[in-house]
Amino acid sequence: MKTWEELSIEDDFLFQKVMENKEICQTFLEKALKRKIANIHYFESEKTVNLSPENKGVRFDVMVETADGTMIDVEMQTSDKSEWLPKRTRYYQAMIDINTLAKGKKASYKRLPESYIIFVCTFDPFDKSRKVYTFTNQCQEENFELNDGTTKIFYNTTGTAGELDEDIENFLNYIETKAVKGDFARKVANEVERLKAHDALKLEYMSYFARMADERDEGREEGTINSIRNIMKNLNLSLEKAIEATGVPKTEQAMYRDKILAMS
Repeated sequence: MKTWEELSIEDDFLFQKVMENKEICQTFLEKALKRKIANIHYFESEKTVNLSPENKGVRFDVMVETADGTMIDVEMQTSDKSEWLPKRTRYYQAMIDINTLAKGKKASYKRLPESYIIFVCTFDPFDKSRKVYTFTNQCQEENFELNDGTTKIFYNTTGTAGELDEDIENFLNYIETKAVKGDFARKVANEVERLKAHDALKLEYMSYFARMADERDEGREEGTINSIRNIMKNLNLSLEKAIEATGVPKTEQAMYRDKILAMS
């Protein structure tokens, strides 16, 4: 992860903080959705939604609900993982819907609100050079919409084809080049400067940095444990041999042995 001094708008932590500025977030959403929004209500930044302890949860960058109940998730994406982005949006959509239904006394598909998932990508997710890709569900045999209330939008900061709202285009260009053009991009740039001048926020980032590192370590540990157990089962090896087979460093072998024995 980057140092505090290296952070810029495309980094999750700073992007989330900028979007916590209600005026900036609401302006961005109005421009993106091409409609006026009366008000927005924030869910907890980086809100995690879990189906169950056994299932992978979703950590949203920015999740808001509008006055009319529309749910909008905005994500910054800097790592080019184009091959799994479509299914990631599908998973996010499912989690939003299930979480919405779980809040009510009666689970009914009729309660599902209109929802948007917006990815701001610093690469071209579909290699068509477009500035924006918008997806809805349509009938393949006839030209009409399914109208299930779901939309996925992918912005491409490197795009050259297509037309965009001027403020959105300037915002994407600011992310890509750090050049400031137009009132909206200037507001975003000023907010970045204001946030980076706060020592308290710097301390919060250091805590965030440590938490992310811990989660990566936990994920690595869980994956190693699963690999060891699979080797024991499929190759009929002892615990000690399976640990060695996975290449676990000698300094960590006792820790993994104790954890697996405790799970037995």
